[in-house]
Amino acid sequence: MKPYSIELREKIVKIYEQGDTSIRKIAARFDVSKGFVQKILKQKQTTGHVQPGKQGGSAKSVLNSRRTELTQMVEKYPDSTLSEYCEYWRLNYKEAVSPSMMCRELQKQNLTRKKRPYAVVSLPLKEVPSEV
Repeated sequence: MKPYSIELREKIVKIYEQGDTSIRKIAARFDVSKGFVQKILKQKQTTGHVQPGKQGGSAKSVLNSRRTELTQMVEKYPDSTLSEYCEYWRLNYKEAVSPSMMCRELQKQNLTRKKRPYAVVSLPLKEVPSEV
């Protein structure tokens, strides 16, 4: 959805600053939400302008900037679980990360987490005495 125009935003602020109407009435007049009017008024008060902010984008993971440390950890402990990697990260880098975050970052870097296959232990079979 496109942001509301700067012209509309400035009209809202101008009418509110005249002081003869409420936020609810302004919202109804311009067919916008009460929260939008409050947001615009607060933005004008704190920043001095009513320009729309940047839309979209995603927050970067704390692991995103630590690619070399992550690679070294996986090389050093190739058989660890995600939970063990998270605990290692918390203890060494003082940053708590979730197993899902760790998994996503390992997948982005194509770092494998394959475990060694468990070998079947060969135990001598006990002979069962047969009843005749």
